[in-house]
Amino acid sequence: MIRFFRIFAFSAAWLCFGGLAQAAAPVFVLNSLDGNVSVIDPDTWKEVKRIPTGKEPHHLYLTPDEKSVIVANALSDSLTFIDPRTAEVQRTLTGILDPYHLRFSPDMKWLVTAANRLNHVDIYRWDGQNLSLAKRIATGKTPSHLWIDSKSTTVWATMQDSDELVTIDLATQTLKSRVPTGPMPADVFVTPDDKTLLLGLTGGHGVEVFDLSSGTPRSVRLLPTGQGAHAFRALGDRRHVLVSNRVANTISQIDYTTMQVVATLPGPSGPDCMEVTADGKTILVASRWARKLSVIDIASRKVLRQVPVGKSPHGVWTLDHAGRQ
Repeated sequence: MIRFFRIFAFSAAWLCFGGLAQAAAPVFVLNSLDGNVSVIDPDTWKEVKRIPTGKEPHHLYLTPDEKSVIVANALSDSLTFIDPRTAEVQRTLTGILDPYHLRFSPDMKWLVTAANRLNHVDIYRWDGQNLSLAKRIATGKTPSHLWIDSKSTTVWATMQDSDELVTIDLATQTLKSRVPTGPMPADVFVTPDDKTLLLGLTGGHGVEVFDLSSGTPRSVRLLPTGQGAHAFRALGDRRHVLVSNRVANTISQIDYTTMQVVATLPGPSGPDCMEVTADGKTILVASRWARKLSVIDIASRKVLRQVPVGKSPHGVWTLDHAGRQ
C-alpha cells in the first residue's frame, strides 16, 4: 500500500510539474541576408537551430489562428509556413509573386501581400489550405507595409518611394483612395476602434497620424518620436504601442488614446521589427546592423542581453506574445 502511494505521488508530481508542463514557445528571428530563421530558446537565450527559407526573406507573420508563422521569401516568390510551437517547417507555397510584406484578414478569408519591387498589392482568397489570386492591384512606387481593419473589410498599404497611403476595399478588391504622406512611409498601426491610423516615417522624425472616420484617411498631426520611425508593436494593454526609430536607435512608447510619447527606450544598432512578451514586461527587437536580437526590460528601460543571430535580422515573432492591440 505504501509502495503504491509513493508511485502514485511520484506520478502525480510528474504530471503536474513535468509531463504536462509545456516548454516556452521559441522565438523566431528572420535573417534577411542569410535566407533563414534563427530559433531562440527564451529560457536560455541561445540559438538552437536555423531554418532555411527562400531567397531574401523580409517579413515574418503569425497567422490570426496562431497555427503558423509565415516567412515571405521575396526573391523566391514563395511563402514558408513554420509551426510556431515545434519550429518545424509545415509547407512551402510557391507562385506568390514578390512577397515583401503580408497580412491575413482577421477572419482569415484573405491574404494580402505587398510586391515591393513590382509596385502592386496582391489579394488572395484562402480556403484554409490553399491560396487563389483574386486581384492584382497596381499601386504607387514600392509597396511596403500593410494593415487590415478588425472587420476584414479594408486594407491600408504604404508606398515607400511615392510617399502615399493607399486604401483598398477587400470585398470588391478595388482601390478606394490614395493620400500623400510624409517621407518614406513604412509600418502601419490602426487603433482597436478602426478610427485612427499611425504611420511610421522612415525618412522623417516621427509618426504621422491619420483620422479614418470619414472613410478616406486624413492626416491630422505629426508625432515626433525619433529619426527613422519604422515598425510598430502593441504593448497589449489596448492603450500603448511601440515604434522603433531605426536611425535614432531608440524605441518610443506612444499612448494612442492621447497621442503622446510617454517613454523612450534604448533600441541598439538599427532597431527594426519587435515583439512583446506575454507578460508585457519585455521587448524583443531585431538590432539589424549588429546581427543580434536585443532583449529590453520595459520597466527599467535597459537592455538585458543581446543574442547573436544572422545577417540583417528583420522580423521577430513568438507564440507567447502580448495582445496585438
